[in-house]
Formats: sequence, C-alpha cells, structure tokens
Amino acid sequence: MNTEELTQNILKALDEIRPFLNSDGGDISLIKIEDDKHVVVRLEGACTLCSVNQMTLKAGVETTIKKYAPQIETVVNIE
Repeated sequence: MNTEELTQNILKALDEIRPFLNSDGGDISLIKIEDDKHVVVRLEGACTLCSVNQMTLKAGVETTIKKYAPQIETVVNIE
C-alpha cells in the first residue's frame, strides 16, 4: 500500500469513528503519518476534556485504523 492509499484508508477509518465522537460532542483530525507506521491524530471538542479519551484512542481509534491499515504500529494524540 503506497502512502496515498494508506492516507485514504486512515481517513476512511476516521470517518467510521467520527459519528461516535460527534454524538458526544467530539471529533478527530488526522495530523500526519510518520514512516507509514505511526499515525498522529488530534482529538477535538469534548474529547479533549474527556477523562476516558486515552481509552477511546486505544480501543476505538487505534483498533479501527489498524482494521483499515494493518501496518500501522502506533496511534497517538497531540493536543
């Protein structure tokens, strides 16, 4: 999978997650992909203040991204 395909797959994954985040007043943006293995996102809105945002990041976001792009090793949030 080339970088463009990888980016499109990650964006599809975020589109799948977005309705759940939106329902709680949050959102997510793709910031960058490093070395085609590491994804940097930004949790936005209510997600920035949520006490379980790290669980959301690992259990929801990272799992969904890896479903679309199995070669991804890490997903991190920047504030």
